[in-house]
Amino acid sequence: MRLEVVALLMILGFYAVAFGLRTYRHLRETGSTGFHGLSGRPGSAEWWGGALFVVGVVLSLLAPIAGLLGWVASPQIGPGQFILGGAAVLLGIAATYAAQTAMGRSWRIGVRPGERTELVTEGPFALVRNPIFSCMLFTAAALVVLLPNAVALAAFACLLLAVELQVRVVEEPYLLRVHGSKYRSYAGRVGRFVPGFGLLRG
Repeated sequence: MRLEVVALLMILGFYAVAFGLRTYRHLRETGSTGFHGLSGRPGSAEWWGGALFVVGVVLSLLAPIAGLLGWVASPQIGPGQFILGGAAVLLGIAATYAAQTAMGRSWRIGVRPGERTELVTEGPFALVRNPIFSCMLFTAAALVVLLPNAVALAAFACLLLAVELQVRVVEEPYLLRVHGSKYRSYAGRVGRFVPGFGLLRG
């Protein structure tokens, strides 16, 4: 089986679990899909965060397809890199779903200004404030290891920028407004994406 086919199946599996399965379970438990759409007016930093996320998802799906169609050069990787990349992708999928599950009824995609959800600080959220995004970025990076072509790298770059914008411009200001000193204290001791890094000061 070609490398691009393996990568495409893994990417489809990732989105099926992270968006499909999680949305289905959330809908069953709460009656809501948890999807709130793009934030901000078109062209704003908030809007670009959502738009770049969509572009990153599309590019990640396009990366193996582009290789299969000959639009980009097919990468040559050794068995060690294949095993490492594939194992990391599977680990990332499992970790993303575990982090989503740990968020419970507070899980959602996007922010609705008038909504108030419980601040989750336990489980993986005791290690980093955004473990779902951390695990998704880990998975996207693992896909670059598995399928190192220009489109996969562009997908990772878009997702990284999208997550940075979403968290810094949308999520953190919202959580500060809703949870105030409780979130500020939490964000002062728990890192943003990596333990110990991205702490909020003052």
